[in-house]
Amino acid sequence: MAARPDASATTRTGLTLETYVLEGLMGRPYATGAFTSLVNQLGFAAKLITARVRRAGLADVLGYTGETNIQGERVQKLDEEANETLFRVLGRRHHCAAAASEEDETIRILTDHPSAKYLVVFDPLDGSSNIDVNISIGTIFGILRRPIGGHPVTEADFLRPGRELVAAGYVIYGSSTMLVLATEEGVHGFTFDPDIGEFFLSHENIRVPARGDTYAVNEANAELWSEPLKRWVRELKQPKSDGSRGRTLRWVGTLVADAHRTLLRGGIFAYPSDRTNASGRLRLLYEANPFAFIFEAAGGAASTGQARILDVVPTQLHQRIPLVLGSREDVAAFEQSVRD
Repeated sequence: MAARPDASATTRTGLTLETYVLEGLMGRPYATGAFTSLVNQLGFAAKLITARVRRAGLADVLGYTGETNIQGERVQKLDEEANETLFRVLGRRHHCAAAASEEDETIRILTDHPSAKYLVVFDPLDGSSNIDVNISIGTIFGILRRPIGGHPVTEADFLRPGRELVAAGYVIYGSSTMLVLATEEGVHGFTFDPDIGEFFLSHENIRVPARGDTYAVNEANAELWSEPLKRWVRELKQPKSDGSRGRTLRWVGTLVADAHRTLLRGGIFAYPSDRTNASGRLRLLYEANPFAFIFEAAGGAASTGQARILDVVPTQLHQRIPLVLGSREDVAAFEQSVRD
């Protein structure tokens, strides 16, 4: 795992993803290289998915497959391609014992090799409803350590709170492809150079500003919200005492895109529960936990609106939950507002 850089040290911007993670292992005498290899496999999968996304309109991989997934959502062709790419790549080096995807009903066992130390959860292509209109989409992942004991992996091994993640990250396929990786030591962004075919460190030691000036929430759901939620949004939009406008709404509708902007610029992203989604809308294992881990590692916060996301113990593989991410002060203000 990459260590947090010393502020006095020379920046490592420009290193490849592989070199950066390898250098982080040099000071760890008991490191085996399995984590490095696993991260590099995720990076390789991201390259393959990037190639498909870039050529989607030319390669007949846009559109609906005719199937629906376990979430009851229409499966897009790129969803299916990304899902199978991740499973195929993760199964190659025997470091990932099993993986769980938002697209699949249950887990997939990838190897019974005793050296397989990790489990991976992922959303292969977040924002797939935006694929056909060329809006940024992404891949979200979380890495868990396989329980000690050598027993066959079961679904129960995945039902652990997000605080047990050893790493999490996402890939955003936009004007450029960027992979953001978080460990307990920090958060770093790597931008893909298509000419060279490598991810290079471009955003070292990402930190979420303590407060931001934007908010991301789907106001089309406002009539389904509780009164405290409605009041919270009204207060955000109120002009400031100097007459300048209040918070600016920024809403893409792809979690990866909205969260990425919030991570870099601060502010708040919220997908709260409402009358039709009393338990929340986003998936705990594949979306909420990885992003909660990322935001906390970057100095931000992540909440259900009432409690820390990373402390929630899952009871189901596809459990849904309310999600509030962002600047620490903004998330605390949200929690206070909905409690009043």
